[in-house]
Order: sequence, then C-alpha cells, then structure tokens
Amino acid sequence: MYVPLAEQLRPQTLREVIGQHHLLDAGQVLSIAFSSHRAHSMILWGPPGVGKTTLARLAATEFDCNFIAMSAVMAGVKDIRTAVESAQHMREQYGRQTLLFIDEIHRFNKAQQDALLPYIESGLVIFIGATTENPSFEVNAALLSRAQVYVLKPLDDTDLRQLLSRVHDKALSHLSFEESAIESLIRLADGDARRLLNVLEQLNAAAQTQHFRHIDQAVLNQVTTSNPRRFDNGGDNFYDQISALHKSVRGSHPDAALYWLMRMLDGGADPRYLARRIIRMAWEDIGLADPRAMQITNEAAQTYERLGSPEGELALGQAVIYLAIAAKSNAGYNAVNQAKAFVKQDRSREVPVHLRNAPTPLMKDLGYGQAYRYAHEEPDAYAAGETYLPEGMEEPRWYQPVARGLETKIAEKLAELRRADDEAQDRSG
Repeated sequence: MYVPLAEQLRPQTLREVIGQHHLLDAGQVLSIAFSSHRAHSMILWGPPGVGKTTLARLAATEFDCNFIAMSAVMAGVKDIRTAVESAQHMREQYGRQTLLFIDEIHRFNKAQQDALLPYIESGLVIFIGATTENPSFEVNAALLSRAQVYVLKPLDDTDLRQLLSRVHDKALSHLSFEESAIESLIRLADGDARRLLNVLEQLNAAAQTQHFRHIDQAVLNQVTTSNPRRFDNGGDNFYDQISALHKSVRGSHPDAALYWLMRMLDGGADPRYLARRIIRMAWEDIGLADPRAMQITNEAAQTYERLGSPEGELALGQAVIYLAIAAKSNAGYNAVNQAKAFVKQDRSREVPVHLRNAPTPLMKDLGYGQAYRYAHEEPDAYAAGETYLPEGMEEPRWYQPVARGLETKIAEKLAELRRADDEAQDRSG
C-alpha cells in the first residue's frame, strides 16, 4: 500500500519536530504545556506545511487522549455529533478523554463552530483547530475565548536543510544531492515542509524510472516545475502583502515597493486588482503634493488593459516606483474623511440665499442669488470676504496642505486668500 513520504516520516515525538523553536524549544510555551501533561484546547494558526496536524497528533499522545480528526472542508454538524458520541463512549467505557482535531477550522460557519462550544466547555473534548487564516476574523469570539492561539511560522532554510538531511538518511540514502540542487529545493519549498517532501518524492520516483542516483540542477529542472511563492488570493497572506506594498510606497522605498508588487504578481494576484490599489495609493498618500501621480497610475492601469501580462506589468512597476519617490501628502485624504464624518453627524443645513440660483421670478422676488459676487469680476478673480458655507457654520479648515511638493505652493495660495479675507472683514467691520 502506497504511503506518501510526508506520512511515512511524520514525527512520532515532540523531539522529532523540525521548526517552531519559539513554541517547542525547552522553556517555551508548548514545550511546557506538553511536558505538564495538562491538556487544553488550542488553535494552531500558520501557513501550510509547518506542522499543525503533526502537533495535534502529538498532543493526543502526550495528553493520552483518544484522537478524532476531521476536516472542516468535508465535515458538518452531523460529523461533530458523531465525534461527540464517540467521545462520550470513550469516557464512559474507558475513562479516556478525547482530543478532537478539526483542520481548516475557518471553513466552519458560525452554527458549526457554535455546535462545539458545549462539549469544549464541559470538558468532554479537548479541541484543537488548525487554520491558515487569522482566527481573529475567521473563528467565533465564543470559540476563540475557549482556546489558546499559537502562531506557527514557516520553516527557515536551516530547518528545511535539517528536514532534507533526515529524509535522505531515512528514505533516500540511495540518492546524492549537489549543493546547488539543495539550495534550489529549499527555495522551491518556500518554508513549506510538505512541499519539500512532495518534490523529493517526485525526484525519487523519477530516479527509479530513469535510473539515476545523482540530483543536480539539470535533473531538478527536468523533474520539477516552477512553483509560485506562498500566496492565497483573499487570505491573510494576500492582505499582508498588499499592506506591505502600500506602506513601502508611503515610506518612499521604491525597491521594497517593487519587491512586494513582484511577489504578488509572481504569486498569481490579479494585476487589475493591483492596478486599482496603486491608483488608490496615489490619491491617498500623494494627493495634491504631486497630481502627476494620479495621471501616471491611471495611465499604467490603461496600459495593462491594452498590453496584458507580462508587458503591462512594466507599467505597473514604474507607476509604483513613481509613487514611492513622489512627494507625500495625506492632506486631501484627511480633509475628505473629516468632511464626510462631519456631514454624517451634522444636521441638514440650508444653502445660503445668495448662493442659490434664481431661474424663476418668484425665486428672484425671494432674494435668491442677490448679493452674490461673481469671482471673475473681482480683483485677482477672488471675492475676498465672501462666505460659501451654511449660515452659522464655522470655517472647519479640513484641508491643511503639507510643506511638500505642489502643496507648498497651495499652502502659500491659501494663506494669501485668507489674508485677503481678513482685510475685507476689517474694512467691512
């Protein structure tokens, strides 16, 4: 019977687990918990292939529990009920507690998650959930409050080398690996132990059918295909990388901005979505400090629509570079948000009579539009001292230009206009 390499070499003791030193090394939180043999419910949060299922199985062994595993992708409330009945039987007949492991717990809806609560609370089951998504968003607060969250990290290069050495010693000793091939394997794994084991399994199968024993770069290129970086559209990794891209632009670091853009494109992100986000960055973080930023990002998006990938990605990349080096201002962004918040909580104020149009005789008789000063007929095309806000509303001064880029000139212009207003009020007063 065929057993995948990942299953053959699954660690049988905590000491055999590779990686997660921040949780499993002596004196660390999970090491202490396991050695105390006092079971508690937990949620293991981390990317694929970092040992979540392995730790759940080892927890059952360390805590001497009956182990029931299910995947939230396939299971439902009926499966939970069956597991609970099994747990009750084990407790009544053998005095053993049950550890219920649910992989991809974020796939359960609220009702399914709520169905677990009474059995966790009563102590009938010890619950361990595994998730690749942020449990703060994907796990109900009630369930989250009953479980300790442990964050698992991708395996680093040292961990992956250790894993490769172990696999070689236990299952692939008939093969030899060139150093360049090892380095490529580690890059292909991208922090994922399962991915590394799957590639090694492919290499072993190819070696058996093609009768070779030495793995060099040429063999590796022949057997494997280029794997994209770890990425998941719509998942935490997706939004983390969007955040990194946006903050690199805001922080005026063109190389970092390009790195995150290319990471996302390499991982399969929709370039059109990225184009929309890049346009948003121009309006939010550059604004009127450099209005060319809006023009360039819009033209980059149009260029991508015309050329597609990979040619259109050049336009997106150069737009990101421009945004990163452009003068920064969030003055317009702040002004819009403050005005929006004010209007939302304020009463409906009347339009001042002098600002109203008067298309009918009745409106003219009511004074609509009277005393309005046409700016183009005023000195410097500015009606100094004129009011445009509703009666009784103070000048909010939401827009406060920064001393960078074009907004330096805008600030000077606003200061000049306000001086003219003050002089006009002094004359009228």
